[in-house]
Amino acid sequence: MGKLPVGLQVYSVRDDAGKDFLGTMKKIKEIGYDFVELAGLYGQTAEEVKAALEEAGIPALSAHVPLAELEADVEKTVADYVKIGCKYIAIPYLPEELRPNTPGFDKVMSLIPQIGEVCNKHGVTLLYHNHDFEFVKVADGRYALDYMYETIPAELLQTELDCCWVKVAGEEPAGYIKKYENRCPVVHLKDFYKEGNPENLYELIGIDPEEKKEDSGKFEFRPVGFGIQVMPEILEAAVANGAEYVVVEQDASVGRTPMEAVTMSKKYLDLLGF
Repeated sequence: MGKLPVGLQVYSVRDDAGKDFLGTMKKIKEIGYDFVELAGLYGQTAEEVKAALEEAGIPALSAHVPLAELEADVEKTVADYVKIGCKYIAIPYLPEELRPNTPGFDKVMSLIPQIGEVCNKHGVTLLYHNHDFEFVKVADGRYALDYMYETIPAELLQTELDCCWVKVAGEEPAGYIKKYENRCPVVHLKDFYKEGNPENLYELIGIDPEEKKEDSGKFEFRPVGFGIQVMPEILEAAVANGAEYVVVEQDASVGRTPMEAVTMSKKYLDLLGF
């Protein structure tokens, strides 16, 4: 197996980053991660974030930026992340009113190409980071995720496949990485354990559903290599199909601190020689 640079999505240690951004970046560097993927600026300016990253000795390759923030002032927002040094900006999530098979999804499909054009102008690549709600069928029978990528040109939108949510949706992550060969420069490595049919998964990432359902199962995010994902297969697919980077993300940690969890993830990847 080949290997790719390994980054950490800062959302994994968001509470630590909120309290001590510089110290958290230094710790991520000490653990051995090659870069970070930002999830917000933690109340700092782009210049302050850049300075902290430079002091810690770790770059920010990419950033998750909400669609609403991009829509509000796309030029300034993209320019700020360019100042920090990001090569990629990823739309991380869609609120319920903008998801596939709602009236708001047409707006999403209209906005994304416009944002992609601005990103291209600034030398940044726009990505979309999926959850499982994109794996619903649209009118023509395609998954909404596939409809999105088949409708919006690759030069305006690339994919950041999240392996956890692909698997939760009932598809195989390695297969989806292959499906988007050379269009998936960044792969999200995320592991989990699941029993039965848990319903309220987004509560685990701090998002309250409009309608809470009765749970009939168990779901738990876990460090990479400690859940049900076949990680060697996913890593091989990433290397073989044109990915350039992988990013560890763990939305919530049970039984250990988030920093302990992301350390376990990195040690597992080290043991694989990745």
